Amino acid sequence: MPHFSKVYAAELEGIDARLIEVETDINVGLHNFTIVGLADKALNEAKERVNSALKNIGVKAPNRENRRITVNLAPADVKKNGSHYDLSIAIGYLLATEQIKKFDTKKILLVGELSLDGQLRSISGALNMARLAARDGFQEIILPAENAVEAAIVAGLTVTPAPNLLSLIAHLEGKAKLPPQPKTEIQDAGRKTSQGVDISEIRGQKNAKRALAIAAAGGHNMLMIGSPGGGKTMLAQALASILPGMTLEEVIDVTQIYSAAGLLNGRPIVANRPFRAPHHTASPISIVGGGANILPGEVSLAHRGVLFLDELPEFRRDLLESLRQPMEAGVVHISRAKGHLSFPAKFSLIAAMNPCPCGYHGDEEKECRCTANEVFRYQKKMSGPLLDRIDLQIAVPRMKPEELTTSEPNPNEGQEIRGAIAQARAAQAERFKKAGLGRQIFTNAELTSRETEKLIELEPGAKTFLELNLKKQKLSARGYYRILKTAQTVADLTGSPIVTEDHLAESFGYRLRDDER
Repeated sequence: MPHFSKVYAAELEGIDARLIEVETDINVGLHNFTIVGLADKALNEAKERVNSALKNIGVKAPNRENRRITVNLAPADVKKNGSHYDLSIAIGYLLATEQIKKFDTKKILLVGELSLDGQLRSISGALNMARLAARDGFQEIILPAENAVEAAIVAGLTVTPAPNLLSLIAHLEGKAKLPPQPKTEIQDAGRKTSQGVDISEIRGQKNAKRALAIAAAGGHNMLMIGSPGGGKTMLAQALASILPGMTLEEVIDVTQIYSAAGLLNGRPIVANRPFRAPHHTASPISIVGGGANILPGEVSLAHRGVLFLDELPEFRRDLLESLRQPMEAGVVHISRAKGHLSFPAKFSLIAAMNPCPCGYHGDEEKECRCTANEVFRYQKKMSGPLLDRIDLQIAVPRMKPEELTTSEPNPNEGQEIRGAIAQARAAQAERFKKAGLGRQIFTNAELTSRETEKLIELEPGAKTFLELNLKKQKLSARGYYRILKTAQTVADLTGSPIVTEDHLAESFGYRLRDDER
């Protein structure tokens, strides 16, 4: 007599999870254990893990059944990857063979990898799957204990951590209920202040620090150009010390990306803004995303944080050009023969470069050894459309020895800058909330052209100033809107409700002319 069961698992598609039905059919015939439904190699090997795990906890394993066992993963046309189906396959088999009592499978999502002795191992994408369970009306998600804190961020869902298969069976049969994981509160999840360079430790470079504050307050892109030893890398690292904390929505968004990529590394959540600094030898796939099994790249791992590219011209030209679309849209679309996926990529690009191959073009103290043609070719490695997407372009000169020895760091500088940035972010949040954009965007840099026209208010004198400078600098339409958004951030930092001529003048000052590059 045939026996049948259906339980539910999930498949990761990018950073989103999709519901998968795990159907198990036991029928007469010679022993055969088959998994169908476009399973990859890791999933096909689940047969051996499930066999050993069930045998070692003392129940009848599939390889002891002289019957045909078929596990179907539906929808059958969706490719299934990974080992997190082990748990649902094992429970589905136990239900089909009537070795455990029946329960309401429509209320429970089962995900987890099994060890050979029946222990549960951690998986990738637990938060993503928990959000799917809550969205699709499941009451409970059962998963490995290592993933419980991460999944318990999701409200309205019972998260049950299971240490092993034996205790889970007792839980499902009602013999010994496993305690649910308490709701994860963001403030209790291990948030730390930056352990890197604090901006107050940097001597001098007042203009560069001001530009960093604007970039942090409005989420703007920034390029620093200067000779070696000017402190460009240190300034970029100090940006992490002034970035505001993430909101709950941002924490969940970023954690989803890292969970799907398997990069949480034992952390329950990503509590601090990402700061990614790939080497210039990185490949386009590692930066943008993709691969055989499509995974997020550095632009997505830097979502809601910073992507720092040091020695910008040393990066491959095609890699730099691939940044243009995610910088503009805040999302990266990856199309491969195996599928089409989208990853969020709302990051601030902070880049640093020397003005020429030897590094001393325009330096007051050291003579440049490069020819004019070498300087030109070096600087033209960055295309005009890429530079047009960078709001703040500043020169970072080397400090003179006497400046280093006489200038004293201000220990309160970091606190003052962070306070101004918090004020600016609060002003933006209030403005976006009134416009009905509060849950969609978080910074001025994310505004579309239509939203920019609608939300940014200029005083009469500022409008005339803007028109005159647009004609002088011959900016593109994109450059025009980026000037406005940067000026609005400057206004927010000063506490001004409208954009004045002074705010626009400072914004225009951050667009380097060709003779300054």
